[in-house]
Amino acid sequence: MSSELRLKKLRGSGGYIMATVTDEQQVKGNLGGPDLFLAPIGRLNDDKITKHFCNTCEKEFEGPPKIEFENPNEEVAENLVLAERGQYICKVCNASIAEYREFKKPNEEEEVGGAKPLDTNVAPAVEPPTLPKAETAPAVEVTPVVEVTQPSSSASVSSIEGRAVIDENANKVGIAKQVGVDANTQSMVLVISKNDGTEGSIPWASIKKVGEVILLGKPEEAVVAQPGKCSECGFVNKDESKFCEDCGTKI
Repeated sequence: MSSELRLKKLRGSGGYIMATVTDEQQVKGNLGGPDLFLAPIGRLNDDKITKHFCNTCEKEFEGPPKIEFENPNEEVAENLVLAERGQYICKVCNASIAEYREFKKPNEEEEVGGAKPLDTNVAPAVEPPTLPKAETAPAVEVTPVVEVTQPSSSASVSSIEGRAVIDENANKVGIAKQVGVDANTQSMVLVISKNDGTEGSIPWASIKKVGEVILLGKPEEAVVAQPGKCSECGFVNKDESKFCEDCGTKI
């Protein structure tokens, strides 16, 4: 792969920067669409950035924005370490242009295990109750609901949007967009932008922990943890139920 530097626009949730990047960095920033995104690339050197645009100021500025970062080296799950987190900040109004997280697996041969306890200031991830089933609903529509917010340090994002979604093997499967409701099953889902740029949804029952990242667990873990819970729609049935009272799936 060529190491030639090219000037590219890299987008963030609060603006964009113009920077020279390598082909490898372009691949990281390409989520399948026409735009390149800054968050998957991580921290760039100031001398690679020529301009930045702030959505709050609605103005483009010469030179790089401020870059603030820290290296917590925090084990967020077994064999998964948060190595660095940071953000690009407008030099004029101090608004966040983009945030990023970098993770490492200390042992590449092993899978990621259970999530570690988060900071005491961070609300624990609690599985929401299944919503009531509507009498009529479209077959495939996913309806947005209120965003989930999580208090944390000043370097963290203010909502679930934009957080990396990591599976149990420490592979990034996409970026969180919003919490939604599957109109077919009336169950909670996480709507994500997948690595190929398409949109997908993940049953809330498959989410193991919401923190600096959204960590997924194996589907069978949720079933073992709560007897009577439907593996398809997440509805919690009576212990003696043989079929899901909500969707009819055999338990």
